[in-house]
Amino acid sequence: MRFLKLIVVAMAAATTLPAFGEDYPSRPIRIIVSTSAGGITDLAARIVGKLITEKTGQTVIIDNRAGGGGNIAMEAVARSAPDGYTFGVANTGNIVINPFLYKHMSYNPLTELTPVGSVGTVPLSMVINGSLPVHSLKEFVEWAKARPGKVNYGSAGVGTTPHLAADAFNRRAKLDMVHVPYRGSTPATMAVLTGEVPMTFVSIGQHKQLVAEGKLRVLGVANEKRVPYLADVPTFEEQGYPGFFAGTWFAVFAPSGTPHDIVDKINGYVRDLPNEPATRKVLDAAFLDPMPMTASQFAAQVKKDAAHWQQIVRDSGVQQ
Repeated sequence: MRFLKLIVVAMAAATTLPAFGEDYPSRPIRIIVSTSAGGITDLAARIVGKLITEKTGQTVIIDNRAGGGGNIAMEAVARSAPDGYTFGVANTGNIVINPFLYKHMSYNPLTELTPVGSVGTVPLSMVINGSLPVHSLKEFVEWAKARPGKVNYGSAGVGTTPHLAADAFNRRAKLDMVHVPYRGSTPATMAVLTGEVPMTFVSIGQHKQLVAEGKLRVLGVANEKRVPYLADVPTFEEQGYPGFFAGTWFAVFAPSGTPHDIVDKINGYVRDLPNEPATRKVLDAAFLDPMPMTASQFAAQVKKDAAHWQQIVRDSGVQQ
């Protein structure tokens, strides 16, 4: 009798575990996004959702939950059942910067979320007003050093990747520049265009035409290698700043405890994105460099990036 009871209990427990097999997914999947509709984070979520629907036939619901620097959305993901029916799409700042930027967080994205895979990455570039009399990073440093405390730089806001990148460069180059935060990258870039501030860090793709017209000048790309759409612009490393990398990836995360088989299945879809001709056109149009990695490889990248940004945030002294 005792043996039979154990079998019954085991069978009951098994029915409560997330089912995975040929029938997964058997119902709609929800993707919670850390930003409002529009923008690259949202675009990444919709690209992933579309491919999952095409591969599985299941509806994917996009749930935008902006606010709190992405903490609201990603906490909702972390608190969801780890059954493979809720995922989140976040950017670098939401995952590997916020834990060190915010004094108080009600969850830890580095331990309560499972990295699934990255849709792509966009490096930051330093841009200046095209009328500024400098044409290289070296010339800009010399120009700024001759004006201590009088050169401003704009950013997308306190604690954003453009702010932290510019702050890190300010310290690396031993400059005395003044931070002017704006409400997003677009206003910061407009401030450079109008001459309100001479410099900012930005993802240059959407502003490429302004560069072609000479209204903006790109002095350096904070990436490990040059990007094809700015092939003539050297990286910071090429210009004497080794290890100066700053960019943003856009990636899929699952609640901690989500079965490995499910994580690997969704990771496979994410890795296939660049191989889909229609999807690749969308990625290229958004200047998103594909970042195909297995789930374990991406988890290692997240860990590495967390250490990288932790040091930058710590050195900046910025806290929210």
